[in-house]
Amino acid sequence: MAAPESDLVKNGAGGVPETTGNDVLSMARRIDTMLDHGELSLSDLQTVVRHLRDDAFLRRAARLHRYPEGTGSPATENRFSTVVGLILEEALRSTNPEQAEKTGDVAGLSEAFDRFRQQVERIHFAAVFTAHPTFALANRVYAALADYASAPVSGDVAPDFETHRRSAPPTLEEEFTLATEAILRGRDAIDEFVSDLLLAARSKWPDLWSTLVPRSVILTTWVGYDTDGRTDIGWWDTMRLRLRMKLFQLQRLRSQITDSGAEAPILHSRLSRACYTVEAQIAACPQANDPDAVVEFARLIVDRRADAIADPAVLADALQDTIDTTSGETALRLAVARAGLFAHGMSAAHSHTRLNATQIHNVIRQRLRLTDDPADPAHRRALLSRINEALDAVKPVPVDFGALLAEQASAARLMMTIAQIVKHIDSATSVRFLIAETESGYTLLAALWLAHYFGIAEKIEISPLFETREALLGGAQIIDEALRSPHWRAYLRATGRMSLQFGYSDSGRYVGQLAATYLVERLRLKIIDLLRKWDLPDVEVILFDTHGESIGRGGHPFRLADRLDYLSPPHVRARFVAQDVKYREETAFQGGDGYLLFGTPELARASIATIAEHVFEPAQSLRDPVYDEPDFSSDFFSTIAEAMTGLVADPGYADLLGAFGPSLIDKTGSRPAARQSEGRGVTPRITHPGQLRAIPNNAILQQLGWCANTIQGLGSAARRHPETFDTFLEHSPRFHRALDFAAHALAHSDDQVLRSVIWLLDPGYWLDRATTETRPGQRERYLAVMHDLERLDFWADTQSMFRRIQADHLALRAAWPDAPVMGMPERLLHAIRITLIERIWVLATKVPFFMPRGNFTREVMMQRILCLEIPSVLRELDAVFPHGSRPPEFDFHEPAGPQNESSYSEEHEEIFAPMRSMFQTMREISIAISHHVGAFG
Repeated sequence: MAAPESDLVKNGAGGVPETTGNDVLSMARRIDTMLDHGELSLSDLQTVVRHLRDDAFLRRAARLHRYPEGTGSPATENRFSTVVGLILEEALRSTNPEQAEKTGDVAGLSEAFDRFRQQVERIHFAAVFTAHPTFALANRVYAALADYASAPVSGDVAPDFETHRRSAPPTLEEEFTLATEAILRGRDAIDEFVSDLLLAARSKWPDLWSTLVPRSVILTTWVGYDTDGRTDIGWWDTMRLRLRMKLFQLQRLRSQITDSGAEAPILHSRLSRACYTVEAQIAACPQANDPDAVVEFARLIVDRRADAIADPAVLADALQDTIDTTSGETALRLAVARAGLFAHGMSAAHSHTRLNATQIHNVIRQRLRLTDDPADPAHRRALLSRINEALDAVKPVPVDFGALLAEQASAARLMMTIAQIVKHIDSATSVRFLIAETESGYTLLAALWLAHYFGIAEKIEISPLFETREALLGGAQIIDEALRSPHWRAYLRATGRMSLQFGYSDSGRYVGQLAATYLVERLRLKIIDLLRKWDLPDVEVILFDTHGESIGRGGHPFRLADRLDYLSPPHVRARFVAQDVKYREETAFQGGDGYLLFGTPELARASIATIAEHVFEPAQSLRDPVYDEPDFSSDFFSTIAEAMTGLVADPGYADLLGAFGPSLIDKTGSRPAARQSEGRGVTPRITHPGQLRAIPNNAILQQLGWCANTIQGLGSAARRHPETFDTFLEHSPRFHRALDFAAHALAHSDDQVLRSVIWLLDPGYWLDRATTETRPGQRERYLAVMHDLERLDFWADTQSMFRRIQADHLALRAAWPDAPVMGMPERLLHAIRITLIERIWVLATKVPFFMPRGNFTREVMMQRILCLEIPSVLRELDAVFPHGSRPPEFDFHEPAGPQNESSYSEEHEEIFAPMRSMFQTMREISIAISHHVGAFG
């Protein structure tokens, strides 16, 4: 690295020649001056960005290594052994196995074995792989991150990649492939844990162990099955991907039996026939609503159902016989393979589907003519009465692929797809039916009516999602509304489970992450009371946390173990145990960032070991001031929620997010990133954060250098109770775990970075620059930017919003003076990007006059460039100012005439190409900042 770049990396922008009152903006101005004077070229600056990005990559890899407590194989094996020892100790607590053997106490040994079986054959935990759009990095970069994190010694030289960005957004197929690779590594890790369980059982109960089928930890996925807000996933896509998951399971089982060395010709033949059949079914799966293709697919699915094996029980006797007729390592491997099969059914992972409550309401409105709005309290009682009457009378109807082909309602189509899956693909395993935006018990009863109507009520786990503040505060009432129905209670008793989903993305961005987890915790405790109220002692509660990988969406920044305890606090688990309420925990691993924890065999083993430790750690309700002083806790977290709610309602907050925030990030998933239209005119202005999806919303905050959804309101809360804040920070594990989020947020937030962004949007800032500028041409360009920013009119609201944020931040720093601050490398990245934004805007003023092209006028061009919509603007400008091409080299049989190249080469070389290059560098900076934060969104 040359001297100017090296100096920039080491010292930021020392020797700033002017005072702005903001050292980040001063850094940006110094870099701009260096570029103007030729002390630094754009290429040099790109080298600096790559260096900073690679350093952030190495730091992220080191954090990933530490996150599941290290990745060394011996250490992970010891962790598995320790967990197995805890389970064994608990099972043998009232039995002395040596004494029992001497005295012939067969009953005592058998009781201990039964206790062991009850622990390991019940599902305690599910890791759920989702396709949330966090695929921010190129796949090879994700692979390198996982490899570096898995190495025994941290690397000090990053991989030599020109860019860490994706070349294009991931497709659904790509997301599915990445998810299944992570899932299969997770399955291997679970097999190692199961092997240790079986070895321990064999040593204690040599005559009984071979009947054990451990399934304490399982894997689940909704990749390809999630249709909430998506119209691009057809029922045929879901069927095809579900069949592929089945094929993975069959192939896995066949390979495990082969690798065991067992002589099992019947099993081999049966599994091979099933694999060939499922492969044919996949090949025949239609690509669209094509009746001829659907007929052929139906023939293979229905007629070849038995060959494809729809129930693992078909293989149970053959597997048991083979285990019983072998011994040693062979028998152990076969028992492990059987456990994986019966834990996951006819799939590599369990299946979750998801859709929106509105989709349920629409189909019920169509089928039952219940036209009142469930959101209107005045109609709620009548709707509940009528849906109960409908449940009294519902009769199941047959479902075939012809009906599925003709169905137009998305909720009915998804129910029918599930019906075909449980009939023909996997008849033994329930399917989760997640309903987003559930805000009344009516929604759950409507879903139950559909399940009965299509004949799958006992094969489906209907689950509401509680994510908004209203849903979290009123969640107990929503559940109670459903429980008042005898049909809902009968359904829970029949399935034995109550499934609940808790969201941390929308709740975090609307009420603040710390307040959101407090609301979730309160709701969980109310569930215990509801089960007692409605006499449902034998119903297991499934608690599914759909958090993200970042702090803004519920992912603890430092340790996977703390993440699990943050989502499911020991105090809550102890309450469930004390009330004898069975529960199962589930947690999400979302998109590319989430799959990293299963990115190598070493990471997968360490992650499963952490989960196993969490599951089997004895639930203890330790003394904690958070619970000893509930009034303080309620007031503290309510203050945070009120402050964040106020910020979300502030027009300046929407302006800040929408000004150019969406253009700072690449598209990171196969679903739309923003709920907004596109066209050649000005992009519709974001007037509320709800117009953005949660993940881009959070990603933009990271890129603006202010993690508002984690720290806003914390200062106000601390100022109300400064002494209690200090006490809780020091003595409350629950509070300290929550403050870890704030600590990480503050380490990646800087009020000077945020103020620099807001100043960029201020016409007065550009007027001041024009006033002090001595170069006449440059002065006019600054004034042009000023006039265009005045048309956008962001300044007043964003400045007012900044005062709100700054006041809270000052209060937090006063209460927590040693809280972390953003490091210089990250601040330098922000400063470089501010420089590039300024230079792009000024460069845009050099674009020559052109006639309007449809809705694309010069005014529109400038407004879109100010919003940094550079790729789409450059496509328009390429059409307005064609670059031309080399003259054709042909002989036209007469003297050659002038064949001049396009007269716009100069514009392309001096304006458009630099603009494109600077924009790409800005996006690379966004990746570097994501590395620093540790996650996208």
